[in-house]
Amino acid sequence: MNQPSPTYLRIIRSIDSVVRWLAGAAAVLLVPLILANSIEVFMRYVLDRPTDWAMDTTIMSYGALFMLGAAYALQKGAHVRTDMLWEKFSTRKKGVIDAIAYIVFFLPSMAVLLYVSFGEFSDAYEIGERSSLTLWRPVIWPLRAVVPLAALLLLIQGVSEFLKSLWAARTGQELVHRKKVEI
Repeated sequence: MNQPSPTYLRIIRSIDSVVRWLAGAAAVLLVPLILANSIEVFMRYVLDRPTDWAMDTTIMSYGALFMLGAAYALQKGAHVRTDMLWEKFSTRKKGVIDAIAYIVFFLPSMAVLLYVSFGEFSDAYEIGERSSLTLWRPVIWPLRAVVPLAALLLLIQGVSEFLKSLWAARTGQELVHRKKVEI
C-alpha cells in the first residue's frame, strides 16, 4: 500500500486542524444567537415590548456562524453532492473529478470571493457602514469581515481537499474516509 510523504500528510493535517479549531471557536457565536432570540421572545411575548437590537444580533451571529462553518462542512464532506452517479464511481475516478473541480472551479472561485469581499469589508470599515434593518443601526463591518475570513478558510480547506483528491486519483485510496451525511 502506498503511503503519502510525511510532509504531504503534515500539510493536510495542519490545514484540517486549523479549520477544525476555528470552527470550534466560531461555535461561540451560538451564545449571542441563543441569548438574543431568548430575550426577544420573552420581551415580545411576555412583556409585549420587542427589542430593537435582537434582530440585528440574530442575523449577524447566525450569518457569521453559517459562513465560518462552511470550511468545516467542506472538510467533513457535508456539502451537497449528487449521489446518483457519484456512488458508482471508483475512488480513483472520484479523486480525478474532485481534483479537476477544485483546480478549475473551487479554488479560483474562492480566490475571487476573497479578493472581492475584502474590498467590501474595507469599504464598509472606512465609511462606518451601519445596518438599516432596525433603529439600533449597528456597524456592519464586523459581519463584512467574516466573508473574506470564510473565503480564506474555504480556500485553505480547498487546498487540503485538493491534495486528498490528488492522492485518491493517483493511488485509488482515500486519505480520509468520510461518513455519508444523510438528510
